[in-house]
Amino acid sequence: MIISVRAALDAECEAFVRALRALPPSAWDLPTRCTPWTVRDVVGHVITVLGRVPAMVAAPEPETADVSATGYYRADDRFGAEANAERVRTAQALTGDLATRLADVAAQVRTVCSPEPDDRLVRTRHADAMLLGDFLLTRIVETTVHGVDVADAAGVPPWLTGPAGERVLALLFGPLWRESVAALGGDPLTVIRKATGRAPLTPVERDRLDAAGLRPLTLG
Repeated sequence: MIISVRAALDAECEAFVRALRALPPSAWDLPTRCTPWTVRDVVGHVITVLGRVPAMVAAPEPETADVSATGYYRADDRFGAEANAERVRTAQALTGDLATRLADVAAQVRTVCSPEPDDRLVRTRHADAMLLGDFLLTRIVETTVHGVDVADAAGVPPWLTGPAGERVLALLFGPLWRESVAALGGDPLTVIRKATGRAPLTPVERDRLDAAGLRPLTLG
């Protein structure tokens, strides 16, 4: 049985923090594929997007959910020039011990979400009304794909955890994600890389992803 979204997020955040604490100081200023961000900036972005959860839970609930986790990653002005400039600014504004800050914000998310059911409604900064469980799934996507970005930039082995990988793959390919991954070669990390633009695709591989039922996500 697939692990809960909260446990998956906790596991991935813990692995992320451990990996950051093992990075040499020089790695933090290396460029990433997420131009113009460095490793430090990508980590700052992850801290920022996790840090929005407590305020969302504290705010009044919307009446109904109108966006799913997949719909959250639709291509609209949330990925336009203005929104992207704001992402860059907020990510680069964070300083200090970012590994500890990531650990602290993950703990805050765990604490504020603990008494809340997954079907509790929240509103995102983009004005989407979502189930809390669906929004936490988007935070798994953020920590997972940006964890790959950090690992690749720093030249260290990726730390993708099994629970987070399963959640991301289920979002990308639906209930039959295991069959889809098997059809694509069976390596979850490779499939996530290719499905999220973290690895180049040949035309044949693109066709295979489409045939496997990929639900593309627009990612920053």
